Amino acid sequence: MQPLKGIKVLDFSTLLPGPMCTLMLAEAGAEVIKFERSAGDEMRAYTPKFGEDSVNFALLNRGKKSVVADLKSPQTIRQIEALVREADVLVEQFRPGVMDRLGLGYSALSTINPRLIYCSITGYGQTGPYAQIAAHDLNYQAQTGMLNLSGDDSGKPSLPPMLTADLAGGAYPAMMNILLGLRKRDQDGSGCHIDVSMSDNLFPLMYWGLGNGWTADLWPKPSSDLVTGGSPRYQVYQTSDNRYLACAPIEEKFWENFLSILGATELQNEPNSALVKASIAKIIATQTASYWMEKFAQIDACVSVIVGLEQAVQDPHFKARGLFERSISNNQGHDKPLTALPTSVSKVFLADTKIVSSPTLGQHTAEFLK
Repeated sequence: MQPLKGIKVLDFSTLLPGPMCTLMLAEAGAEVIKFERSAGDEMRAYTPKFGEDSVNFALLNRGKKSVVADLKSPQTIRQIEALVREADVLVEQFRPGVMDRLGLGYSALSTINPRLIYCSITGYGQTGPYAQIAAHDLNYQAQTGMLNLSGDDSGKPSLPPMLTADLAGGAYPAMMNILLGLRKRDQDGSGCHIDVSMSDNLFPLMYWGLGNGWTADLWPKPSSDLVTGGSPRYQVYQTSDNRYLACAPIEEKFWENFLSILGATELQNEPNSALVKASIAKIIATQTASYWMEKFAQIDACVSVIVGLEQAVQDPHFKARGLFERSISNNQGHDKPLTALPTSVSKVFLADTKIVSSPTLGQHTAEFLK
Protein backbone atom coordinates (compact mmCIF):
# COMPACT_ATOMS: atom_id res chain seq x y z
CA MET A 1 0.00 0.00 0.00
CA GLN A 2 1.20 3.49 -0.83
CA PRO A 3 1.85 5.61 2.30
CA LEU A 4 -0.67 8.34 1.42
CA LYS A 5 -3.41 6.01 0.19
CA GLY A 6 -6.71 7.32 1.55
CA ILE A 7 -5.42 10.89 2.03
CA LYS A 8 -7.57 13.48 0.24
CA VAL A 9 -5.93 16.72 -0.86
CA LEU A 10 -7.77 19.86 -2.00
CA ASP A 11 -5.41 21.79 -4.27
CA PHE A 12 -6.06 25.49 -4.91
CA SER A 13 -2.57 26.21 -6.27
CA THR A 14 -1.42 27.16 -9.76
CA LEU A 15 1.72 27.28 -11.87
CA LEU A 16 4.71 25.63 -10.14
CA PRO A 17 5.28 25.48 -6.34
CA GLY A 18 1.91 24.12 -5.21
CA PRO A 19 1.38 21.83 -8.20
CA MET A 20 4.83 20.28 -7.73
CA CYS A 21 4.06 19.71 -4.06
CA THR A 22 0.70 18.07 -4.77
CA LEU A 23 2.25 16.04 -7.61
CA MET A 24 4.57 14.43 -5.07
CA LEU A 25 1.63 13.82 -2.72
CA ALA A 26 -0.26 12.18 -5.60
CA GLU A 27 2.80 10.09 -6.46
CA ALA A 28 2.75 8.77 -2.91
CA GLY A 29 -0.89 7.70 -3.24
CA ALA A 30 -2.95 10.74 -2.20
CA GLU A 31 -6.12 11.68 -4.06
CA VAL A 32 -5.51 15.23 -5.29
CA ILE A 33 -8.49 17.33 -6.35
CA LYS A 34 -7.28 20.36 -8.29
CA PHE A 35 -9.60 23.37 -8.31
CA GLU A 36 -9.35 25.60 -11.37
CA ARG A 37 -11.07 28.72 -12.63
CA SER A 38 -13.19 28.47 -15.77
CA ALA A 39 -10.20 29.38 -17.95
CA GLY A 40 -8.06 26.80 -16.17
CA ASP A 41 -4.66 26.97 -14.51
CA GLU A 42 -2.54 29.56 -16.35
CA MET A 43 0.00 26.86 -17.10
CA ARG A 44 -2.47 25.03 -19.36
CA ALA A 45 -1.91 27.80 -21.92
CA TYR A 46 1.90 27.55 -22.00
CA THR A 47 3.76 26.12 -24.99
CA PRO A 48 4.78 23.64 -26.28
CA LYS A 49 1.53 21.71 -26.20
CA PHE A 50 0.71 18.15 -25.27
CA GLY A 51 -2.73 17.79 -26.82
CA GLU A 52 -4.80 20.84 -25.88
CA ASP A 53 -2.80 21.67 -22.76
CA SER A 54 0.84 22.53 -22.24
CA VAL A 55 3.58 20.02 -21.61
CA ASN A 56 4.31 21.88 -18.37
CA PHE A 57 0.78 21.37 -17.10
CA ALA A 58 0.80 17.66 -17.94
CA LEU A 59 4.16 17.13 -16.24
CA LEU A 60 3.05 18.78 -13.00
CA ASN A 61 -0.57 17.67 -12.78
CA ARG A 62 -0.61 14.05 -13.90
CA GLY A 63 -2.64 11.75 -11.72
CA LYS A 64 -4.78 14.57 -10.29
CA LYS A 65 -8.47 15.36 -10.73
CA SER A 66 -9.63 18.66 -12.20
CA VAL A 67 -12.65 20.55 -10.88
CA VAL A 68 -13.76 23.88 -12.33
CA ALA A 69 -15.05 26.09 -9.51
CA ASP A 70 -16.21 29.69 -9.24
CA LEU A 71 -14.76 30.65 -5.87
CA LYS A 72 -16.89 33.81 -5.79
CA SER A 73 -20.10 31.78 -5.86
CA PRO A 74 -21.67 31.15 -2.41
CA GLN A 75 -23.15 27.90 -3.69
CA THR A 76 -19.75 26.67 -4.84
CA ILE A 77 -18.21 27.62 -1.49
CA ARG A 78 -20.86 25.54 0.28
CA GLN A 79 -20.06 22.60 -1.99
CA ILE A 80 -16.34 22.99 -1.25
CA GLU A 81 -17.09 23.14 2.48
CA ALA A 82 -18.76 19.76 2.16
CA LEU A 83 -15.54 18.40 0.61
CA VAL A 84 -13.47 20.02 3.37
CA ARG A 85 -15.27 17.91 5.96
CA GLU A 86 -13.73 14.76 4.53
CA ALA A 87 -10.42 16.24 3.36
CA ASP A 88 -7.06 15.72 5.02
CA VAL A 89 -4.95 18.42 3.36
CA LEU A 90 -5.58 21.75 1.65
CA VAL A 91 -2.89 23.53 -0.38
CA GLU A 92 -3.34 27.12 -1.49
CA GLN A 93 -1.07 29.67 -3.13
CA PHE A 94 -2.99 32.96 -3.03
CA ARG A 95 -1.70 36.15 -1.44
CA PRO A 96 -2.32 36.30 2.30
CA GLY A 97 -5.95 37.13 3.07
CA VAL A 98 -7.47 36.05 -0.24
CA MET A 99 -8.72 32.68 1.00
CA ASP A 100 -10.12 34.39 4.11
CA ARG A 101 -12.14 36.79 1.94
CA LEU A 102 -13.47 33.84 -0.07
CA GLY A 103 -14.60 32.13 3.12
CA LEU A 104 -11.97 29.41 2.66
CA GLY A 105 -9.35 30.60 5.14
CA TYR A 106 -7.90 28.36 7.83
CA SER A 107 -9.92 29.85 10.67
CA ALA A 108 -13.18 29.16 8.84
CA LEU A 109 -12.33 25.71 7.53
CA SER A 110 -10.72 24.47 10.74
CA THR A 111 -14.07 24.89 12.48
CA ILE A 112 -15.58 22.62 9.84
CA ASN A 113 -12.71 20.13 10.00
CA PRO A 114 -10.35 20.54 12.99
CA ARG A 115 -8.15 17.74 11.59
CA LEU A 116 -7.39 19.66 8.37
CA ILE A 117 -3.72 20.22 7.45
CA TYR A 118 -3.86 23.62 5.73
CA CYS A 119 -0.74 24.65 3.77
CA SER A 120 -0.28 28.19 2.41
CA ILE A 121 2.59 28.74 -0.04
CA THR A 122 3.60 32.35 -0.71
CA GLY A 123 6.68 34.30 -1.70
CA TYR A 124 7.22 36.11 1.60
CA GLY A 125 4.98 34.28 4.08
CA GLN A 126 1.69 35.19 5.75
CA THR A 127 3.16 38.04 7.82
CA GLY A 128 5.81 40.75 7.52
CA PRO A 129 6.27 43.94 5.45
CA TYR A 130 6.62 42.06 2.15
CA ALA A 131 3.65 39.72 2.60
CA GLN A 132 1.46 41.45 -0.02
CA ILE A 133 4.19 42.23 -2.56
CA ALA A 134 4.05 40.53 -5.97
CA ALA A 135 7.31 38.85 -6.97
CA HIS A 136 8.84 35.88 -8.75
CA ASP A 137 11.70 33.46 -8.20
CA LEU A 138 14.32 35.92 -9.45
CA ASN A 139 13.14 38.50 -6.90
CA TYR A 140 13.28 36.05 -4.00
CA GLN A 141 16.82 35.05 -4.94
CA ALA A 142 17.80 38.71 -5.27
CA GLN A 143 16.45 39.71 -1.86
CA THR A 144 17.95 36.79 0.07
CA GLY A 145 21.51 37.28 -1.20
CA MET A 146 21.48 34.15 -3.35
CA LEU A 147 21.55 35.87 -6.73
CA ASN A 148 24.50 38.01 -5.71
CA LEU A 149 26.60 34.89 -5.20
CA SER A 150 26.21 33.93 -8.88
CA GLY A 151 28.29 36.92 -9.98
CA ASP A 152 31.30 36.59 -12.28
CA ASP A 153 34.67 38.29 -11.80
CA SER A 154 33.09 41.63 -12.66
CA GLY A 155 30.45 41.11 -9.99
CA LYS A 156 27.54 40.92 -12.43
CA PRO A 157 25.10 38.18 -11.34
CA SER A 158 24.07 35.46 -13.77
CA LEU A 159 20.46 34.52 -14.40
CA PRO A 160 19.88 31.27 -12.47
CA PRO A 161 19.01 28.30 -14.71
CA MET A 162 16.47 26.88 -12.25
CA LEU A 163 13.53 28.12 -10.19
CA THR A 164 15.19 27.50 -6.87
CA ALA A 165 12.72 29.44 -4.72
CA ASP A 166 9.66 27.83 -6.30
CA LEU A 167 11.00 24.30 -5.91
CA ALA A 168 13.62 24.12 -3.16
CA GLY A 169 11.99 26.99 -1.25
CA GLY A 170 8.34 26.23 -1.93
CA ALA A 171 7.31 22.81 -3.22
CA TYR A 172 9.69 20.64 -1.20
CA PRO A 173 9.28 22.42 2.16
CA ALA A 174 5.52 22.37 1.62
CA MET A 175 5.45 18.63 1.10
CA MET A 176 7.78 18.01 4.02
CA ASN A 177 5.68 20.12 6.38
CA ILE A 178 2.43 18.57 5.19
CA LEU A 179 3.83 15.15 6.07
CA LEU A 180 4.95 16.50 9.45
CA GLY A 181 1.45 17.92 9.93
CA LEU A 182 -0.10 14.54 9.18
CA ARG A 183 2.27 12.89 11.61
CA LYS A 184 1.39 15.45 14.30
CA ARG A 185 -2.29 14.75 13.65
CA ASP A 186 -1.63 11.06 14.22
CA GLN A 187 -0.34 12.00 17.66
CA ASP A 188 -2.84 14.60 18.87
CA GLY A 189 -5.75 14.45 16.41
CA SER A 190 -5.54 18.12 15.44
CA GLY A 191 -4.78 19.86 12.19
CA CYS A 192 -2.66 22.99 11.71
CA HIS A 193 -1.93 25.93 9.41
CA ILE A 194 1.45 25.69 7.67
CA ASP A 195 3.02 28.96 6.49
CA VAL A 196 5.53 28.23 3.70
CA SER A 197 7.59 31.24 2.61
CA MET A 198 9.64 30.59 -0.51
CA SER A 199 12.08 33.38 0.32
CA ASP A 200 12.53 32.22 3.94
CA ASN A 201 13.45 28.76 2.73
CA LEU A 202 16.30 29.98 0.54
CA PHE A 203 18.45 30.86 3.55
CA PRO A 204 19.13 27.25 4.63
CA LEU A 205 20.53 26.61 1.16
CA MET A 206 23.27 29.17 1.91
CA TYR A 207 24.17 27.72 5.32
CA TRP A 208 27.91 28.00 4.72
CA GLY A 209 27.74 31.69 3.86
CA LEU A 210 25.64 32.45 6.91
CA GLY A 211 28.01 30.51 9.14
CA ASN A 212 31.05 32.32 7.77
CA GLY A 213 29.37 35.68 8.17
CA TRP A 214 27.95 35.15 11.64
CA THR A 215 31.08 33.69 13.21
CA ALA A 216 33.95 35.44 11.43
CA ASP A 217 32.28 38.37 9.61
CA LEU A 218 33.43 36.72 6.37
CA TRP A 219 30.30 37.35 4.34
CA PRO A 220 30.54 35.60 0.97
CA LYS A 221 31.15 37.52 -2.22
CA PRO A 222 30.79 36.50 -5.86
CA SER A 223 33.83 34.74 -7.36
CA SER A 224 35.67 34.76 -4.05
CA ASP A 225 34.62 31.77 -1.94
CA LEU A 226 34.99 28.01 -2.24
CA VAL A 227 31.74 27.36 -4.10
CA THR A 228 31.38 30.75 -5.80
CA GLY A 229 34.51 30.65 -7.96
CA GLY A 230 37.25 31.73 -5.61
CA SER A 231 38.97 28.36 -5.38
CA PRO A 232 40.80 26.39 -8.09
CA ARG A 233 39.35 23.27 -6.43
CA TYR A 234 35.77 24.15 -7.40
CA GLN A 235 35.96 25.52 -10.89
CA VAL A 236 34.95 25.19 -14.53
CA TYR A 237 37.81 24.87 -17.03
CA GLN A 238 37.66 25.01 -20.83
CA THR A 239 39.20 22.29 -23.01
CA SER A 240 40.87 22.57 -26.42
CA ASP A 241 37.65 21.54 -28.22
CA ASN A 242 35.68 24.31 -26.51
CA ARG A 243 33.97 22.06 -24.03
CA TYR A 244 34.04 22.48 -20.28
CA LEU A 245 35.04 20.35 -17.31
CA ALA A 246 33.38 20.75 -13.92
CA CYS A 247 36.23 20.17 -11.49
CA ALA A 248 35.51 19.80 -7.76
CA PRO A 249 38.51 18.12 -6.10
CA ILE A 250 37.87 19.86 -2.78
CA GLU A 251 39.23 17.25 -0.37
CA GLU A 252 42.99 16.87 -0.18
CA LYS A 253 43.04 13.30 -1.53
CA PHE A 254 41.05 14.34 -4.61
CA TRP A 255 43.19 17.46 -5.06
CA GLU A 256 46.34 15.33 -5.06
CA ASN A 257 44.82 12.96 -7.64
CA PHE A 258 43.65 15.87 -9.77
CA LEU A 259 47.05 17.54 -9.90
CA SER A 260 48.82 14.23 -10.56
CA ILE A 261 46.71 13.66 -13.68
CA LEU A 262 47.51 17.18 -14.83
CA GLY A 263 51.19 16.66 -14.12
CA ALA A 264 51.16 19.73 -11.91
CA THR A 265 51.86 18.45 -8.40
CA GLU A 266 54.00 21.52 -7.77
CA LEU A 267 50.76 23.50 -7.45
CA GLN A 268 49.53 21.49 -4.46
CA ASN A 269 50.71 23.92 -1.80
CA GLU A 270 50.82 27.10 -3.88
CA PRO A 271 49.05 29.81 -1.79
CA ASN A 272 48.22 32.08 -4.74
CA SER A 273 44.76 30.89 -5.84
CA ALA A 274 44.69 33.08 -8.93
CA LEU A 275 48.03 31.66 -10.09
CA VAL A 276 46.82 28.09 -9.49
CA LYS A 277 43.57 28.68 -11.41
CA ALA A 278 45.42 30.23 -14.32
CA SER A 279 47.97 27.41 -14.43
CA ILE A 280 45.30 24.70 -14.37
CA ALA A 281 43.25 26.49 -17.01
CA LYS A 282 46.31 26.64 -19.28
CA ILE A 283 47.01 22.91 -18.89
CA ILE A 284 43.43 21.78 -19.45
CA ALA A 285 43.14 24.01 -22.51
CA THR A 286 45.82 21.95 -24.26
CA GLN A 287 43.68 18.81 -24.66
CA THR A 288 40.14 17.77 -25.55
CA ALA A 289 37.41 16.92 -23.07
CA SER A 290 37.53 13.26 -24.15
CA TYR A 291 41.27 13.11 -23.54
CA TRP A 292 40.91 14.44 -20.02
CA MET A 293 37.96 12.23 -19.14
CA GLU A 294 39.94 9.15 -20.19
CA LYS A 295 42.71 10.29 -17.89
CA PHE A 296 40.42 11.09 -14.97
CA ALA A 297 38.57 7.78 -15.38
CA GLN A 298 41.66 6.12 -13.88
CA ILE A 299 41.35 7.84 -10.52
CA ASP A 300 38.89 9.59 -8.19
CA ALA A 301 39.19 13.33 -8.77
CA CYS A 302 35.59 14.61 -8.95
CA VAL A 303 35.73 15.74 -12.58
CA SER A 304 32.79 15.70 -15.02
CA VAL A 305 32.13 16.97 -18.52
CA ILE A 306 29.42 19.60 -18.65
CA VAL A 307 26.64 18.32 -20.92
CA GLY A 308 23.33 19.67 -22.14
CA LEU A 309 19.97 18.50 -20.83
CA GLU A 310 19.34 16.50 -24.02
CA GLN A 311 22.54 14.53 -23.41
CA ALA A 312 21.85 14.17 -19.70
CA VAL A 313 18.54 12.34 -20.17
CA GLN A 314 20.31 9.86 -22.46
CA ASP A 315 23.03 9.13 -19.92
CA PRO A 316 23.30 5.34 -19.36
CA HIS A 317 23.44 5.85 -15.59
CA PHE A 318 20.10 7.64 -15.36
CA LYS A 319 18.54 5.19 -17.79
CA ALA A 320 19.78 2.29 -15.67
CA ARG A 321 18.14 3.94 -12.66
CA GLY A 322 14.81 3.89 -14.51
CA LEU A 323 14.43 7.62 -14.07
CA PHE A 324 12.40 8.17 -17.23
CA GLU A 325 10.47 4.90 -17.53
CA ARG A 326 7.02 6.28 -16.69
CA SER A 327 4.84 8.23 -19.10
CA ILE A 328 1.77 10.46 -19.29
CA SER A 329 -1.19 9.92 -21.55
CA ASN A 330 -4.10 12.21 -22.31
CA ASN A 331 -7.39 11.92 -24.18
CA GLN A 332 -6.91 14.97 -26.35
CA GLY A 333 -5.74 13.29 -29.52
CA HIS A 334 -2.01 13.34 -28.81
CA ASP A 335 -0.70 10.01 -30.05
CA LYS A 336 2.74 9.89 -28.48
CA PRO A 337 2.89 9.54 -24.67
CA LEU A 338 4.88 12.14 -22.75
CA THR A 339 7.75 11.00 -20.55
CA ALA A 340 6.73 11.64 -16.97
CA LEU A 341 8.73 14.04 -14.85
CA PRO A 342 10.69 12.11 -12.22
CA THR A 343 10.06 13.33 -8.67
CA SER A 344 11.87 12.88 -5.38
CA VAL A 345 9.32 10.33 -4.18
CA SER A 346 11.18 7.04 -3.75
CA LYS A 347 10.22 4.15 -6.01
CA VAL A 348 9.27 2.13 -2.96
CA PHE A 349 6.27 4.47 -2.50
CA LEU A 350 5.13 4.66 -6.14
CA ALA A 351 2.23 2.81 -7.72
CA ASP A 352 3.10 0.00 -10.12
CA THR A 353 1.40 1.67 -13.07
CA LYS A 354 3.78 3.05 -15.69
CA ILE A 355 1.29 5.30 -17.50
CA VAL A 356 -0.60 8.11 -15.76
CA SER A 357 -3.11 10.48 -17.33
CA SER A 358 -3.24 14.27 -17.17
CA PRO A 359 -6.74 15.65 -16.44
CA THR A 360 -8.65 17.73 -18.93
CA LEU A 361 -10.08 21.00 -17.62
CA GLY A 362 -13.07 20.28 -15.39
CA GLN A 363 -12.95 16.55 -16.09
CA HIS A 364 -14.07 15.72 -12.53
CA THR A 365 -16.31 18.69 -11.73
CA ALA A 366 -19.54 16.69 -11.74
CA GLU A 367 -17.98 14.06 -9.50
CA PHE A 368 -17.12 16.47 -6.70
CA LEU A 369 -19.42 19.50 -7.03
CA LYS A 370 -22.81 17.82 -6.92
